[in-house]
Amino acid sequence: MQLRYQYRLYPTAGQRQALARAFGCARTVFNDGLRARQNAHAAGLPYIRDGELSKRVITEAKKTSERAWLGEVSAVVLQQALADLNSAYRNFFASLTGKRNGPKAAAPRFRSRRDNRQAIRFTRNARFRITAGGRLRLPKIGDVRVRWSRELPAEPSSLTVVKDAAGRYFASFVIQAREEPLPDATSEIGIDLGLTHFAVTSDGRKIANPRFLRRAERRLRKARRTLLRKVKGSSNREKAVVKVARAHARVADARRDWAHKLSTALIRENQAVYVEDLAVSGLGRTRLAKSVHDAGWSQFVSMLAYKAARSGRHFAKIDRWSPSSKLCSACGALAESMPLNIRSWTCPCGVAHDRDVNAAINILAAGRADRPNACGAQVRPGPAPAQRREAGSLRGAA
Repeated sequence: MQLRYQYRLYPTAGQRQALARAFGCARTVFNDGLRARQNAHAAGLPYIRDGELSKRVITEAKKTSERAWLGEVSAVVLQQALADLNSAYRNFFASLTGKRNGPKAAAPRFRSRRDNRQAIRFTRNARFRITAGGRLRLPKIGDVRVRWSRELPAEPSSLTVVKDAAGRYFASFVIQAREEPLPDATSEIGIDLGLTHFAVTSDGRKIANPRFLRRAERRLRKARRTLLRKVKGSSNREKAVVKVARAHARVADARRDWAHKLSTALIRENQAVYVEDLAVSGLGRTRLAKSVHDAGWSQFVSMLAYKAARSGRHFAKIDRWSPSSKLCSACGALAESMPLNIRSWTCPCGVAHDRDVNAAINILAAGRADRPNACGAQVRPGPAPAQRREAGSLRGAA
């Protein structure tokens, strides 16, 4: 499986200028290619193929006086920018024809120098490497200082250099990681995600919601208020913009670090982990949007998925329409309704339930039922159509 390993970069002033030049050249090639295809479509001309587009906006453009400066950066950076455009078009066309799963992909849009994130990508053809002194050698940029928080487990296939809104630089390596199975565990767990508690497990443990954004709102509000007082276009306003971005980056970093630690602990302790397939995008459009985005459910679930795959654990999502909160985990009775203000309830069978713990137990049971058994069949088979000779009553039957 492919994984990304990200490290912080500390370029010098000259290297920052070289990176800015590379970001600008990659952005220009992307926009030139997009503009060429849009003009061809407006004129009723055929779609420009990838090879012809590369020749037009890179090879021939370097020979002109308007684009001669494209030769100041690595050619691989320009080629990868055009590869991103080609991928965006393929995803767009696949969405139009219905061949692409998931949300619809929009048509490619022009990139701006004011985008919060700037990135360039190097492949092995660019011959980037790590020097004996532990620096990252980038073509036409130089040896950049890296903070190696951990060792790379394998030779990287590509490298992406990213500058975020806070002005920080990162190197993101793509490697082909091997599976590292953990020793078998005896326990399995179901997880009910929520807002009052971030997660409630089927064994009764309740994990508090850290609410990183809520806790940092006062500092963020002060930084935004300072930004609004600055004159547009001034140097002080640019500094205030970076200050706001850094405050948001601290929140995102803290949330990501916390999610990594929790997901790693859950995967190590349990042989199988089951969660509910939540409609996060839909919940993000309700009055609970800020709390939903602050919780970071999607990020946490994606961490569980790839860590389980790498560690030899089983991970699955149950149907989001499963009545996990209304179903009695003891007798299987289904309540007619269960408003959100009801946090505990008693089933007619006499068992008292905590709403979230009961939901987690039902998620665990549903995940186990949907998991294939040793023979490869479903433990709980789905509905099958009746055979023709079995449907209805037999002729002549009383």
